[in-house]
Amino acid sequence: MKKAKMTAAAALAVIAVLLVYRFYIIPNVLYPVKYSEYVDICSEEYGLEKTTVYAVIKAESGFKPDNRSHTGAAGLMQIMPETGEWAAQQMGMEGYDSDSLYDPETNIRIGCWYLRYLLNVYENNLPTALAAYNAGMGNVSGWLDDPSYSSDGKSLGEIPYNETEEYIEKTLKYMECYEKYHKEL
Repeated sequence: MKKAKMTAAAALAVIAVLLVYRFYIIPNVLYPVKYSEYVDICSEEYGLEKTTVYAVIKAESGFKPDNRSHTGAAGLMQIMPETGEWAAQQMGMEGYDSDSLYDPETNIRIGCWYLRYLLNVYENNLPTALAAYNAGMGNVSGWLDDPSYSSDGKSLGEIPYNETEEYIEKTLKYMECYEKYHKEL
């Protein structure tokens, strides 16, 4: 009888741990929705799914606003300073300087604007827009013009940069997880 009680207690403990993992750790630690005050406004303003914005932030910086890549991309959505300056001009943003990319609100606003811009350029083809977000529009435009990478000039069948291919796969996977664990988005 004592052994049965211990087994039942152990089973309940395992179930409790699994429930905590599924309903707290996964959605709050692995797939957080930080900076929602900016993501909510900017995703709506630029016609983006919140899950897409959160997935890009997770893939780019892991939600670290002071993150800087080896190539110089800065902030939550890892925007290159030149891209940030160009986007800020296009957006009519006043008082912009490259340090502004470390401000979560500015970074998310510019990142969402730029992602919408890329989606418009690439006819709402998300994987192609993500490729351009990661590898640059010049590279992606060249790949789309090359029949060995694109059969239709609109989507990429092959991506010559492993980093970019992995980035797209990772970001799309993160989107699926955000959709699964944060149905309210």
